[in-house]
Amino acid sequence: MNLKKIGLKLLTKYRTVSVLVLILIIATCLSNSFLTFNNLLNIIRQVSIIAIIASGMTFVILTGGIDLSVGSIVAISGALSAYTLINTNSVILAIIVALVVGSICGTFNGIIITKGNLPPFIATLAVMTFVRGFVLVFTNGSPIAARLKAYNFIGKGYLFGIPFPIIILIVIFAIGFFILKYTAFGRSVFSIGGNREATRLSGINVKKVETLVYTISGLLAGLTGLILTARLGSAQPTAGKGYELDAIAAVILGGTSLSGGQGAIIPTVFGALILGVLDNILVLIDVNPFASDIVKGFVILLAVLADSKFKSVSSKLDE
Repeated sequence: MNLKKIGLKLLTKYRTVSVLVLILIIATCLSNSFLTFNNLLNIIRQVSIIAIIASGMTFVILTGGIDLSVGSIVAISGALSAYTLINTNSVILAIIVALVVGSICGTFNGIIITKGNLPPFIATLAVMTFVRGFVLVFTNGSPIAARLKAYNFIGKGYLFGIPFPIIILIVIFAIGFFILKYTAFGRSVFSIGGNREATRLSGINVKKVETLVYTISGLLAGLTGLILTARLGSAQPTAGKGYELDAIAAVILGGTSLSGGQGAIIPTVFGALILGVLDNILVLIDVNPFASDIVKGFVILLAVLADSKFKSVSSKLDE
């Protein structure tokens, strides 16, 4: 194999990193403030929110499903966690409530999809609308304060000089990588996305695995709601709006196939970083907030098209 082919294979294998590096170079050229330590730390802190949701979304998409309810689960988990905190003054109880509420919502998604035979898109869309409405009624459209030093540490504290949400993100991705790479459950997730019927005939309880996958997604959305509420010092009824689309975009930018069966969790964090850098640089160069969505959508489209082209080149090189 000549050097050109080796170069192309490396480029296609690490295509998400390649796109991220390209965007980093462009961002550095556009703003002198971009490469400052504080700005980079701010990007990683912002990205940790979407990346945690996207890690759960990776499991879902690997099975060929989708979860549109995660943004609403962020809001309800944060609201009930804050409500528990101000009524009990117990940080531990507030954390448990956020995680349990997220898990219950995710399990509910899994049950209505597997037992009700509803398409994931329709089922999670309905849950998204229902939960968002519940949050608005529960909070009466007003924020719920959640100010307690130990609680706020979860969202804006530091451990060994590293923002605590980033440490949580690293742990989540390490666990997710281990599960997908080295466990029977992880292999079942890939198998369902590759061929659902063949997986069922091989003796795997497909419905149970799918329900667990949506539970994981809900649990991590609940964790995100907790981190977001702790960082802001209050639960916002509109929290998490649009997070589902950013999470899906991060997963796809990370190279996971929307049809399931192919992908990995680690590249998802690079997909989330691409979105985070885009958001950051658009703010730094003072792009109109309304126009920034146009730019962001256009760049995501280009990145997905480039990813498709990379895959095509990779297939030809393997022949």
